[in-house]
Amino acid sequence: MVRTAFPAVPLSRRPLTPSDDEVRLWYENALGWPTVPGVPVRLAVGVRFDVLDVPAEAGCAALERLGRSGGLGRGFPVALGDGRMRLLVAAGSAEELPGLLEWLDWGALELDLVAIGAGGLMDAPWPPGAIADGDAGSGAGGDAGPAARPLTPVRGGSQGAAVWLRPPEPGRGAEASLPTLSAMGTRGDRDGPPNLVPLVNTVATQIHRVRLRRACAAAAVRADGQPLAFS
Repeated sequence: MVRTAFPAVPLSRRPLTPSDDEVRLWYENALGWPTVPGVPVRLAVGVRFDVLDVPAEAGCAALERLGRSGGLGRGFPVALGDGRMRLLVAAGSAEELPGLLEWLDWGALELDLVAIGAGGLMDAPWPPGAIADGDAGSGAGGDAGPAARPLTPVRGGSQGAAVWLRPPEPGRGAEASLPTLSAMGTRGDRDGPPNLVPLVNTVATQIHRVRLRRACAAAAVRADGQPLAFS
């Protein structure tokens, strides 16, 4: 919810929804993440991060399970959009994924798991906050200058389909929180990056469970429509 003050006399103000240029500048300046020309704003994948694109249902279940077990240590950026979850992982992880799935004995199954790496794109969700010119906190004269106002995800508009579930944190080295294979040798380092292996294994498990559950539900529906056979 946007918090603002209501002066006795309404004053003119800018819309709180940032423009595409503001969204683009936030990613490029606050995070150093490159974008590509065009609307909606899209992030260039494979430069500062890769993406694991999974069904939202399976992704939510995986994050819940990992949160209970503490398997990933601290959080990493996660976005939602169009029924899909985008898990941001270390750059180069997309190339490692096929071999990692084989190593985890998931290679023989067709999973709804898409790895986006170098050359790929990701819709840029609304920034978790933005600076909007306004008069919140100013007096009737409106001389307090611009105010920082939190923005909630807005449905509709160029960025309306994508929102942050776990937003990146500017100024703290967002890439330091991304799961990576290099974490396999730093289990005792709580300040190190999360391990990509348990993330991939848990996500794959939940994707498979969701598929089996849906297949069983579909089979039950078909069975309800079949007459009983007696021999």
